[in-house]
Amino acid sequence: MYLVYTAYLNMASKKRLKNIPILHDEVKTKKTVVLTPTAWETMKVEARIRGISISELIEEFGRSLINKKPS
Repeated sequence: MYLVYTAYLNMASKKRLKNIPILHDEVKTKKTVVLTPTAWETMKVEARIRGISISELIEEFGRSLINKKPS
């Protein structure tokens, strides 16, 4: 729990500037995702537990796939 809180503090303390990446080496762009209400609520809970936004939760998931080999 301490690590999640520390990560949240680091994220929250960074100043947001338009078109300046904060946590990653590139600027995020808006995308549309269509989900069931169950998936959305589950993601909200998980993001809250981790102390991050749903956007960052999706970002972490996507980046975790980068080095995985296809089955």
